[in-house]
Amino acid sequence: MSEAARILREGLALVIGAQGGIGAALLQALQSPAAPGDTPFAGVMGLGRSSVPALDLLNEDSIRACAAAVTQTGLPLRLVVDATGFLHNAGWAPEKGWQQLDPAHMAHSFAINAIGPALLMKHFLPLLARDGKSVFATLSAKVGSIGDNRLGGWYSYRASKAALNQLVHTAAIELHRKNPQAVCVALHPGTVDTGLSSPFAKTGLEVRTPEQAALRLLAVVDELQPADNGGFLNHDGTPLPW
Repeated sequence: MSEAARILREGLALVIGAQGGIGAALLQALQSPAAPGDTPFAGVMGLGRSSVPALDLLNEDSIRACAAAVTQTGLPLRLVVDATGFLHNAGWAPEKGWQQLDPAHMAHSFAINAIGPALLMKHFLPLLARDGKSVFATLSAKVGSIGDNRLGGWYSYRASKAALNQLVHTAAIELHRKNPQAVCVALHPGTVDTGLSSPFAKTGLEVRTPEQAALRLLAVVDELQPADNGGFLNHDGTPLPW
């Protein structure tokens, strides 16, 4: 483990969306490090709609209350992983063409995939530890890349994740001015066997378990440096096109 990784594990690690597939796996991995020699965080907290306190991306007051709860732990905040996201539900599926565009669907996608994470950055970026490395990572998606879009479709998801990437990059610029050692990034977890993405996994596509995805993401987080601030990275740590 690198020196940067050891510094990162001093303090509090926070997973938002901890009841979801990847979020639960991230929480478990942080609570019980699997690699020999890994040092656990001093504290690990999972937040979501069912946690105490509860965090609802559609309710800024709940986000504000959770930020206060983090402060009350007395631990320096070293890591925040936002594992929230919306792709489909019983009423809405990814659009195959513009005929399927629905304003309510689009508004909900932006509320969960862009506005909610923006409010997380508003309330949690100021809490990141200033003495040494600290990281805020939010789960984006490769389909949110404008430069990589060759198939079309999935309007609401693509556009809301592209908006998230812009929000991350913009917040990272402000973060650097106030906390030069902190890192704010968007991470693509790959295709993971969860309720969000598994119905759309194509034949021949590499699909990982949530546990595998969590370990890969945390490995990327371990190696992040201030120069990576504001980046959009794949699950193997390589940069993705905007």
